[in-house]
Amino acid sequence: MTTTPATDRTTGTTGTSTGTAGTTPAPAAGATTTPATTGAGAGDLAVRHLKVAVIGAGISGLGTAVALLRAGIDDFLVFERATDLGGTWRDNTYPGCACDVQAHLYSFSFARNPEWKSTFATQAEVHAYLKDCATRYGVDPHLRYGHELLDARWDDTHHHWNLTTSHGRYTAQTLVTGTGYLSDPAMPDLPGLDTFTGTVFHSSRWRHDHDLTGRNVAVIGTGASAIQFVPKIQPDVARLDLYQRTPPWVAAKPDKPNTPRHTWMLRHLPGYQRFRRAFNKHGREIVAFFMSRPSRTTGMKNMAAGHLKKSVKDPALRARLTPDYTVGCKRLLFSNTWYPAIQQPNVDIVSDTITAIGPTHITTADGTRRDVDTIILATGFTATDRPVARLIHGRDGTSLADTWNTAGMTAHRGTTIHGFPNLFMILGPNTTLGHSSQTVMIEAQITYILAALKTLDTHHLTTLEVRDEAQKAYNKAVQDRLKNTVWNTGGCTSWYTDNHGNNPSIWPTYTWRFRRQTSHLDIANYQTATHTDHTTP
Repeated sequence: MTTTPATDRTTGTTGTSTGTAGTTPAPAAGATTTPATTGAGAGDLAVRHLKVAVIGAGISGLGTAVALLRAGIDDFLVFERATDLGGTWRDNTYPGCACDVQAHLYSFSFARNPEWKSTFATQAEVHAYLKDCATRYGVDPHLRYGHELLDARWDDTHHHWNLTTSHGRYTAQTLVTGTGYLSDPAMPDLPGLDTFTGTVFHSSRWRHDHDLTGRNVAVIGTGASAIQFVPKIQPDVARLDLYQRTPPWVAAKPDKPNTPRHTWMLRHLPGYQRFRRAFNKHGREIVAFFMSRPSRTTGMKNMAAGHLKKSVKDPALRARLTPDYTVGCKRLLFSNTWYPAIQQPNVDIVSDTITAIGPTHITTADGTRRDVDTIILATGFTATDRPVARLIHGRDGTSLADTWNTAGMTAHRGTTIHGFPNLFMILGPNTTLGHSSQTVMIEAQITYILAALKTLDTHHLTTLEVRDEAQKAYNKAVQDRLKNTVWNTGGCTSWYTDNHGNNPSIWPTYTWRFRRQTSHLDIANYQTATHTDHTTP
């Protein structure tokens, strides 16, 4: 995307099937309730018990919900803290927001859409597509908007999760997190930012009520979001100061409208859209080959450098816009409008470090003071600091965040974590792709989760927990494969790495390898338990 997108606030209606905000929905027919326990809401007369609780109604959560229903499992709810579904594609409504993966590949494999307007879908199109999927596949009645997860604790006596949301308490046999890594904006620690008297907002929380026409605007950051919105706002602002820490590699974006003939083929030729999706998927696997071998990225570098040379004629400016790291070390961006926009007379590219922000100005290390009335933070997301990890507490009461702070951010198959039984994390550690569609990884993990649920039922188990040695062995194998890739050796500092220089983000090889690993539950790597005295099925 971009998965900015490149991962707002759109207010949707909940409808009668989603429950009333501020209340805990009544149990569905046949649903189980449990007496309140210390962890599950002392003082409540009854707490609804679920087979599966899903956190987040973005692509991960919606894909899980559809898969559960298709597998005949309807005893689940999807808890969403916002008032609408869509996750990243709901939140990022900045001008120009669009996907940088082909629409056919970014959509669900089971819900192909012949109505995409062009090669790469816009934010509005993706959001509408996800809403349509929720309705088409019967997910809407299982959605609970305005239900923010406040706490999740494993109950080792009853073998279930005790969940506290902003609108009620629940228990669940299994917990699936679909909160992703582009859901919480990263706010920079800039000296004096709190003294600024103008308007400040993050690109993922775009202030549509704030007219930028004629304003002096500072944009901090030149990543995937800025690449898209800067060309859109540049013609309207009086002056645009673009604060660039390091320039990105930018290639041309091969986007074109779908012709009526092409749309007809998508609608009426059986298998054509499936072919287009497969073609895009396998084509992008070639990029993984080069990314894992930095010495062979010359062709990709030449492609991006050629786009820069064609777009920027001034040698001095071109030098300032040429990265000093290997292409792919940071996310390769795609745009046909970025370079033309930042060469306009009202744009100033600032490479000096910000030393102070005052009520109406920004000062940089060279002593220059620039007056501004609006600051837009294009500073990305807390990708290696998952806020949801602070809310999840495992068998010994330790939070997932503290566990990762101590032992490192790891998981088995990017999905399960030792010490946290019956917890499944979609887009967990080392599932981020630097070359293809995250939807491919999400669907692979959902397959793995469904296999785990089937194993629990088939063998009458109450818990599945990955063995510590299995998780460590898996992580070692992933990190060993990462060692010589462009993501670790490309000479850049990216959001893929954490504060210790580790890379808990990237999946370092082909997506087919991950799909093969998650095609079945590797039960030998799990410790299991039964609980015949368990009071809730």
